[in-house]
Amino acid sequence: MGEWITNSAWLITALPLFSFIIVGLFLRPLNEKLAAGVATASIGLAWLSSLLLASHYFSAEVSAEAQKTLIPWTVEWLKFQEGVTVNFGVLLDPISVMMLVVVTTVSFLVHFYSLSYMHGESGYGRYFTYLNLFTFSMLGLVVAPNIFQTYFFWELVGVSSFLLIGFYYQKPSAVAASKKAFIVTRFADLGFFIGILILGYFGFKISGEIQTGSQPLDYAFLTHPEVLKAFLNLHLANGNSLLALALLLVFMGAAGKSAMFPLHIWLPDAMEGPTPVSALIHAATMVVAGVYLVARLFPVFSTVPDVLTVIAGIGLFTSAFAAIIACTQDDIKRVLAFSTLSQLGYMMFSLGLATMAEPLGYTASMFHLFTHAFFKALLFLGAGSIIHAVHSNDVWEMGGLKKKMPITHITFAMAVLAIAGIWPFSGFFSKDEILATALHGEHYVHFIGGLLVAGLTAFYMARIYFLSFWGKARTEKSSHAHESSWVMLAPLGFLALLSLTTGFIPFAEFVKIGAPLQQEGIDLHVAIPGTLMALLGLSLSAWMYTGTLNVPKKISVALGQFYVAIKNKFYVDEVYSFITHQIIFRFVAAPVAWFDRNVVDGGVNLTGAAMRGWSSALTLIQTGQLQTYLLWFVFGTVTASLLLWGIFLGMV
Repeated sequence: MGEWITNSAWLITALPLFSFIIVGLFLRPLNEKLAAGVATASIGLAWLSSLLLASHYFSAEVSAEAQKTLIPWTVEWLKFQEGVTVNFGVLLDPISVMMLVVVTTVSFLVHFYSLSYMHGESGYGRYFTYLNLFTFSMLGLVVAPNIFQTYFFWELVGVSSFLLIGFYYQKPSAVAASKKAFIVTRFADLGFFIGILILGYFGFKISGEIQTGSQPLDYAFLTHPEVLKAFLNLHLANGNSLLALALLLVFMGAAGKSAMFPLHIWLPDAMEGPTPVSALIHAATMVVAGVYLVARLFPVFSTVPDVLTVIAGIGLFTSAFAAIIACTQDDIKRVLAFSTLSQLGYMMFSLGLATMAEPLGYTASMFHLFTHAFFKALLFLGAGSIIHAVHSNDVWEMGGLKKKMPITHITFAMAVLAIAGIWPFSGFFSKDEILATALHGEHYVHFIGGLLVAGLTAFYMARIYFLSFWGKARTEKSSHAHESSWVMLAPLGFLALLSLTTGFIPFAEFVKIGAPLQQEGIDLHVAIPGTLMALLGLSLSAWMYTGTLNVPKKISVALGQFYVAIKNKFYVDEVYSFITHQIIFRFVAAPVAWFDRNVVDGGVNLTGAAMRGWSSALTLIQTGQLQTYLLWFVFGTVTASLLLWGIFLGMV
């Protein structure tokens, strides 16, 4: 039975694909409700299958050694030349099995929630078709046994995201947001692609010297100790490590997908898509693909400490930068978007602080990825329930929803406590593991920065909670709000249960790498200051936003232009806009367009004009009149005779 489960793991990925084809091509045009039901049922079946797989995989039946090497299903996909083959298949290891559970769980709940949330929307069947495509793309990325398959599904995830962000294609803002997300991540993915080319080219050379039984692009090959030693012996002309360059380029792709600074600008705008899409793609699954990629290649990254230092630095800065901005945003979904940026920074800097000898940061990052998926999905779906009731995203147009929406209120409050890191909610455990990584590794800047971010997180999350649910209704919309349907509330309740319980899972026993972990239980040196910072943030927010609301206004006035800068996201979007329009478009794109229009097109047009002129001249000869042809015949005969006579005289 166990062998059948692992060998059939490919079905988890295939189910959404089959559903996408059936729903998109056949059911959607006939009956959109039936299409939505089939799409949801297929993901539900994939979810149950992933739970069955995980329960078997992490059981005693599968040894620790088998967990590292188990590849139950692969077929030859592309063969470039002898010795360079790309297989398409499924790689099962602790993090891929964990991600299968995360993706299918959140995707199924989002599908189920959307049955009610999207009811009556134009394009109802199209929406579920896109969700199926996205789920298939993300699952294919998660189980990829080689970096080429990862890149293929990486781009397919980008296409799916483009379609879902721009779902409301009648809205110019949604179209602009989808294009922005697609273009920004394409620039990042160019670096990823070049990194793959470097690893593949030199990996092929190394494979001729070191026989591992794997193909040059397989993760099993890239993470092989002997292969890593060979890569470390390769250097650029200036003496720098070739592997470091390749990994920085790969990380560029990861930073784009996980919206690390300065490639973060697409994620807040991506909230233009339907709110359940935000829960699925931009909180729980797609945006963690970058973190997952670094974890997947962690044995490779760990051989170049300088690259890990860069990752840790960018992760910490992104975490703090996004948390500061989130404190001033009024759109509830944008607050959650910047919260996602901040939490992704947490995961990334935890990976950057880890080593194979001290791998706590690796496990902590994956643990936070796991717990964050559930409480962030709960926050987004809770926000969707609020928006569905008040028909507004602005927290200043809400208020007094605690009594009108009691179930949404309690579940949203649980998610706030989870992300704030309050015991016994899951965020407390995973966040503290990251802080413990920094403290015990003597990375005090990251520890202090992580504590400050924890306080800010509690503050801005409590801010939207108090403004939404406490006080009196501030608009007519919120005064007439009512609780959502059970179809929307059931996923909220289940996610709230996961947010409460998943922290107690002995995660380090299942997901680990390198040397055995020494960290066990709750570390009071981390838990006490972390909890105090969270309580401070919650208390400060309660003081500012549960009274007359004069305090926030006074503070914003006192901060002056600094507050304005934070409110405008430090003008990063404006800087990008200036560089794009005033420099790239003006001094690069415009000259290239002139050259293309006047030189390239001009040359082609000149050739065409010459041919037209020549053909016009020929029409004077081709008149269809016998007299004209006889005249030209006589003229040609006389001319030829004279030429021949002249040549003859010259020869004599």
